[in-house]
Amino acid sequence: MPPPIKLRLVAHMPVWAELAEAEAARLRDAVAPMALVVHHIGSTAVPGLIAKPIIDLLAVAPDLAALDAARPRIEALGFSWHGEYGIAGRRYCKLDDPATGERLVQLHCFQEGSPHILRHLAFRDFLRARPDIAADYAREKRRCADLHPGDSHAYADCKGDWVRRIEALALAHFAG
Repeated sequence: MPPPIKLRLVAHMPVWAELAEAEAARLRDAVAPMALVVHHIGSTAVPGLIAKPIIDLLAVAPDLAALDAARPRIEALGFSWHGEYGIAGRRYCKLDDPATGERLVQLHCFQEGSPHILRHLAFRDFLRARPDIAADYAREKRRCADLHPGDSHAYADCKGDWVRRIEALALAHFAG
């Protein structure tokens, strides 16, 4: 498990969408001809929302065996591979700046049909559609960052109940 990182929340930066697409293109090129769909998720994908300046990507592969076979090509891009990392059926990778060690990208890979794909996309889209909920999330993020400024793992745990509650609302919203 990668060690926790120091927390830094910043105002939304429109360039994050461009950085996410550039990284997605690098990933798709590296694993071709495997069809890889890459989505920009997380707080950096929600305009106006404060975030850690780390791009979260969700990659959808035809199957986990193909994804595992592509591991050397993904690692050749500078990503470190951490396997499931606490979520069955996921392949988690991270990209850190080699000069500073600062986290740049977190890559969450799933096989087509995984319920985690819908969960992430519904959460992102719900926050995009509901600025009031996004503002509430910003308050929760600040509260948890104030409580756990040096520990990204404790920060994630702190906001976990809030995220799960909103994920459930988002899934219900998009289902009905």
